[in-house]
Amino acid sequence: MSGPVALFGAAGQLGREILEFAARRGEAVKGFTRADADICDVDAVRAALEGARPRLVVNAAGWTAVDLAESNPEGARAANATGPGVLARAAAEAGVPLVHVSTDYVFDGAKPGAWIESDPVAPLGVYGATKAEGERLVREAGPRHVILRTSWVYGVHGANFLKTMLRLAGERDELRVVADQHGCPTATADLAEAIFAVDRAIAAGGCPWGTFHFAGTGATTWHGFACEIVEAAAKFTHKRPMVTAIPTADFPTPARRPANSALDSGKFARTFGYVAAPWRQRVRETVRALLREA
Repeated sequence: MSGPVALFGAAGQLGREILEFAARRGEAVKGFTRADADICDVDAVRAALEGARPRLVVNAAGWTAVDLAESNPEGARAANATGPGVLARAAAEAGVPLVHVSTDYVFDGAKPGAWIESDPVAPLGVYGATKAEGERLVREAGPRHVILRTSWVYGVHGANFLKTMLRLAGERDELRVVADQHGCPTATADLAEAIFAVDRAIAAGGCPWGTFHFAGTGATTWHGFACEIVEAAAKFTHKRPMVTAIPTADFPTPARRPANSALDSGKFARTFGYVAAPWRQRVRETVRALLREA
């Protein structure tokens, strides 16, 4: 099937990255914001797909405020479960495959090593539970889908940990950052590349459907992530606040986080032939892009 990629969640940090990536590569993408087509509105979604006649649907929409999900479970469920189910069923009805972006927070963090796709999900909070429910609804809608679980997402757009650390590094002499939670920082630039690797496999007629993990190469802690951000920023700002390691117990949050949510991306690499850049490299590139603009 020819036609553009239909991108839902086009105003979010990943959606904006995908649009820029597509523009650079000459890929046809039709972006839909929530105002254009709310993924919970079946009529709006069907109309969007009918108008776009896409070759692929990408769902980059979702509720990403982990702590706020605890106090607004209905909002999180609508965005992370109900909406993806609506979108997946509409895509299946239209005969169009779907790429749906999910999260490492579907796991409880108790495993010592990196998580693989077949590990059982056991989310600790509302955010992870609604994302796990969204995955289930996507699977139930039809077989022609790829669920991409990713982690610790950051980029030049939107709100994310990297941009928060940059702001705080400019305001404070000390940053206190949790050092007992492990994960794989993932740049939106790599996620966009991964999604188009899936698109190419579908176009070639050899896409194995199902669930895949895709994250930045290498694992660290939030403290290690922050240290790399501060070090990269210092080359531009000549300011280097102290980054102090603290335990999770010293930074209580409404939502529990998994102690280890590092993802094994080997299955994706073997299947689609793309491996994310080392996370430190991408952090330096992202900081450079943001501070050069500033």
